[in-house]
Amino acid sequence: MTTTPHGLLAWSLEAVVFDCDGTLMDSERHWQEARSRAFREYGLQPPPRFAEQATGLHYEDCGRLMARTVNKPELAEDLTAALLDHFLALVTDDPVTMPGAVQLVRLLSGRLPLAVASNCPRVVVEGSLERAGLRAHFQHIVVPDTGDGVRPKPHPDTYAVAARLCGVRPHRALAIEDSLTGVEAAHRAGLRVLGVGPRPQGDGATRADLWLPALHAPELLTWAQSSGTPKPLPES
Repeated sequence: MTTTPHGLLAWSLEAVVFDCDGTLMDSERHWQEARSRAFREYGLQPPPRFAEQATGLHYEDCGRLMARTVNKPELAEDLTAALLDHFLALVTDDPVTMPGAVQLVRLLSGRLPLAVASNCPRVVVEGSLERAGLRAHFQHIVVPDTGDGVRPKPHPDTYAVAARLCGVRPHRALAIEDSLTGVEAAHRAGLRVLGVGPRPQGDGATRADLWLPALHAPELLTWAQSSGTPKPLPES
């Protein structure tokens, strides 16, 4: 691995917007288990490679996909409800951060506006970040909300709104994502995109400006240490 700064990390940005599942929190494994439990609850077997299709999807879209792939469209609402119930139970019992997440967030905190753009329900995002000791570092959390017209990823809405709430133009903000669904959303919103974790297969990975293996990649931490001007956190 090289520690030579990539052009993306030499760029002077004005805000950072993180995905949550699979980026900050190690909860994708909980989604996988929740999907398996929901399928079993209805006596169904997940089709081959279903996890790859479902990664990054909003849970309602995932529930519909589950029903469609087993040719049971009438079970879409039931599978969606079961999926969310199982996930909430799992993530409450075992909230775990991704490697490097705490270190990177703390380095950036107070230097730049920070936000989260997630497809998860707000209660899940806020609860997970709170238990991980990270909630206070984020000024804004944006999740899909039909009442506000915010559509889930891969629509660009969550990232576009997050950049606006941070007070910056989208092209001056950096999105940090782990899934092709999220990368597509951030790219469509006009943000620069850093992919983290194993680089997914498929052309969609080219939507990211750079892929790094983890949030504690040396070049990323070096960049974070030199970004912005440290400012105290607002009093809670």
